[in-house]
Order: sequence, then C-alpha cells, then structure tokens
Amino acid sequence: MSYRTEEIAYVQPAEPAAGARAAQQRTTAEYRALDAAHHIHPFSDMGALNRSGSRVIVRAHGVYLWDSEGNKIIDGMAGLWCVNVGYGRKELANAVYRQMEELPYYNTFFKTTHPPVIELSALLAEIAPGPFNHFFYCNSGSEATDTVLRIVHRYWATQRKHSKKVVISRKNGYHGSTIAGGTLGGMGYMHEQMPSKVENIVHIDQPYFFGEANSSQTPEEFALARAQQLEMKILEIGAHNVAAFIGEPFQGAGGVIFPASTYWPEIERICRKYDVLLVADEVIGGFGRTGEWFAHQHFGFQPDLITMAKGLTSGYVPMGAVGLNDRIAKAIIENGEFNHGLTYSGHPVAAAVAVANLKLLRDEKIVERVKTDTGPYFQKKLRDTLAHHLIVGEIAGAGLVAGLQLAEEPASRKRFANGGDVGAVCRDFCFNGNLIMRASGDRMLLSPPLVISKQEIDELVSKAKNAIDATATQLGVS
Repeated sequence: MSYRTEEIAYVQPAEPAAGARAAQQRTTAEYRALDAAHHIHPFSDMGALNRSGSRVIVRAHGVYLWDSEGNKIIDGMAGLWCVNVGYGRKELANAVYRQMEELPYYNTFFKTTHPPVIELSALLAEIAPGPFNHFFYCNSGSEATDTVLRIVHRYWATQRKHSKKVVISRKNGYHGSTIAGGTLGGMGYMHEQMPSKVENIVHIDQPYFFGEANSSQTPEEFALARAQQLEMKILEIGAHNVAAFIGEPFQGAGGVIFPASTYWPEIERICRKYDVLLVADEVIGGFGRTGEWFAHQHFGFQPDLITMAKGLTSGYVPMGAVGLNDRIAKAIIENGEFNHGLTYSGHPVAAAVAVANLKLLRDEKIVERVKTDTGPYFQKKLRDTLAHHLIVGEIAGAGLVAGLQLAEEPASRKRFANGGDVGAVCRDFCFNGNLIMRASGDRMLLSPPLVISKQEIDELVSKAKNAIDATATQLGVS
C-alpha cells in the first residue's frame, strides 16, 4: 500500500487469498451459545442479546468485515472510531511479532525505559502541534481521562493553588466508562448505575444546536451562548476553585455534534481569562479523523492537555496517552514524584504498533488525503444524497466523521417523540443491510476507516440511504 507523491493515489492492499484464512472452528450457533453462556458485553441488555444472538465477526480487511455466516459488511464506524488505517495492515502485525520476539514486556517504573516508548514519544512530539512535547501512557481513553484528572490536580498543587479542584465538563459529553470518566462525562443513564461519583465535577449544557436552540437563534449565536455558560459557571463556583474545563472538540458518542465557529474560541478565551486549564479529549478526534492530526486544530483552539487513544494504534492493540504542553510538563517534571502509573504504561508492544501506525498515517499521507480528497468527497456525497431526505434534519461533520439527525419535521427542527426508538430501527436496517452505522438516540453516526476509497464511500452512503429510506417507510413517512 503506498501513495505516489505526485498524485497521492491510495493503492488498496490485496485481499488475502481464501486459503490463507484461518479455518472457522465452530458453527455460528455454537459461537452464540458459548457467548451467551460466558460473555458479558459492554453497554448491552444481555437478556435481550442472548435471546437474539450476537453477530460473530470472524475476519476483516480494508474497510470490510465478514461474519460467521459469510456476510460481507462495510464498516462505517472503523470499529469504535479507531481503525484509522483499515484492517489487515501487515506493517502493524509485523511490528507486534518483532517486538514480541525482542522485548514482549517491561515496565517503565524504577528509572527504566525501552526503545519503543522512546521512539513513540519522539514521533508524537513531531506530529502533535506546537507546545506538546511530553506524553504519559496508559491503556485506553478512559484511563487517559483518569490520568488527566491526576495531572490537573498535581499541576495546581505545584502552583500552590490548592483550592483549584473543580473540573467542568458538558452534559452529553463522553469521556470513558471508569468511575472518573463516567462522572466527567455528562450522560445521565451512566450516572444512574454508578455506586458513587467523583467529587468536584460539574457540568454545563452542550452546544447541540438542532436539539436545543430556540427558533430565533442562529447557530453562531447559540454556540456563543453555550460557551458563555462556562464563564457563568466559573463565576458561580469561584475562579480560585476551578481547575479545568474538558470537552471533546466534537462530541462523538453524544451524536457527532459539531459546534459553530463561535464556540471554541470563546471557550479558550474564558479559560485564559480565569486561569483554567483547557483539556481537549481527542480520543475520537485524534489522528486524522477531521482531516487534521488533531480535531482541536480543525476548530482552531489550543488546549493545555490532550487525551488520546483509539487512532493512536488504529485499535490493533490497546493504548492511551495524555499529551502535556510544555508549561504543564515543566511543572510536573520539576516538582518531585508524580504518584501515578499503570503496569502497562508505555507497553513495548503497544508502543511499537503505535509507531508503525503513525508512520503509515504520516508517510502514506493518509491524513492529508482525508483533508483534501476523501473527506470533502464523503461530506459532499452525504449532503447530495441525504440533505433533502424526508426524515434527515441535519448533517454535521468534517473529514471522515458525520452525524445524521433523524427528525419528524426537518425544516422546523421537530424531533421524533420516540427518537431513540427511531434510531434503533434505523440501526437495525443498517445491520440487516450489511452496514455498520451507529445510532446515538435519534442521530446516526458514521466514522469509517481513513483509508476508505471513493468507490467504498459511494457504497457506504448508498447503504445508509437505503436504511434511512426503510426507516421512513416503517414510520409511514412518504
């Protein structure tokens, strides 16, 4: 797979021959029975799932998956927003094998390091914008969120501002599923099932124009008003008590909500005015999703800390990280021991995969291609195909990520009373049509691998339209 530098033409790798595939060891029924007997799935009603049976995915290549029944499925979600370089990249498999042979594991405690984590840190410093030259490693986006809370509180302690403990985030934001990440995220249905929540975390409203703006507001006016809630909350709490604000540049699991251009500059202005750290959750947006290396670059603001995961390794192995700008890193480095760490911080195999993955994104100009070629094509194709659909009220996104708002009356922004049910119906039509498109309430989400071709984009959008058409028909909309 390569790019010709004169035309940046992506060459899809050959699909493995049938004889090279591992034999399927069990029937679908056997797999489903064992799954139901022993496996608890994330975010699932296990009783209902076990009655219907899980879809068993047995292999993948490029932007496609195959299940145990032989169905070929186009993956419009890149796994869980993460398989940026596509499935089946031998460069990443080879990186695992080589590192497993040489140094399968060693920790980074006790004054010790190893080449893969050193190389990864240096490469991230090249890729990340401006003042980001130091990185702390973990195993997931959830752990990155927990780590960033530790860094924020440690930073203010080094500045002798011990009262700065409150972290502000947003309703319907998502920052992981640990107790800390779940508290920081603003999803009430998660909070309801927590035995306890982390203290000193408060929420402001999200910049969800379609669902929450009044009829007289423009997108820009609404976004500015929602950003100004941050200032009101800081004044309510007292700036001397507020440590940080965290937000996803665009909300991912909350529905691919893209705020208008007035939002993030105002958030940044407020943070600087009141000496509040600004944290960008780049777990979904990082590593090329919007056509920039990091989504905050698309929105034009400069954070103090960045959380990363998913696209860092393209999901091939688990890894997360926090990027610290030079000011924060200096305070952490020069003020004694930072009492935080994990057994697998900077795991050598994960670091080796991350290096190989980032080199693919860089050297094959995959991120640039998303910005100038496939990203604009994807966004235009969606709008040309669905902008005037009877039940599509909004198409939001940039690069290779999009949120499609399902609505009863698109022109007046009237949502379905049972929007979550409508989204589930549409998702099931996608499922049956061999397309992975996620539902978040009444918004349908797309985030395909960054290596998707224009022909594959055409297929993906066509299947998405078929599912939305079928949903409209079932609802009696014509």
